[in-house]
Amino acid sequence: MRMLDTDNDGTLDLAEAKKAASAVFARLDRDHDGTLDRRELRGRLSASEFAAADPDHDGTLTMEEYLGLVERRFNAANPDKDGTLDAKELNTSAGRALLRLLR
Repeated sequence: MRMLDTDNDGTLDLAEAKKAASAVFARLDRDHDGTLDRRELRGRLSASEFAAADPDHDGTLTMEEYLGLVERRFNAANPDKDGTLDAKELNTSAGRALLRLLR
């Protein structure tokens, strides 16, 4: 959490999550084509999760699609809708699903 919490307030907000996700996307995009395929995602998503995150069904996720998925997972992990995730929220199944996209 410390590496993701760039403002050191003890929580993760959506901007911090998207910043981390953007860096992960760039690192995973080994062929530098601006998209991630299932191979590049290396098990971060199941086949059904990947299909749901790929609205144009082209077999890849663009940065926009990846960040959209991050935002949906962030919102799922934020049941109190306060715009931040604390350690307890990140330790839920929804929070862990989000963290898989940020590492």
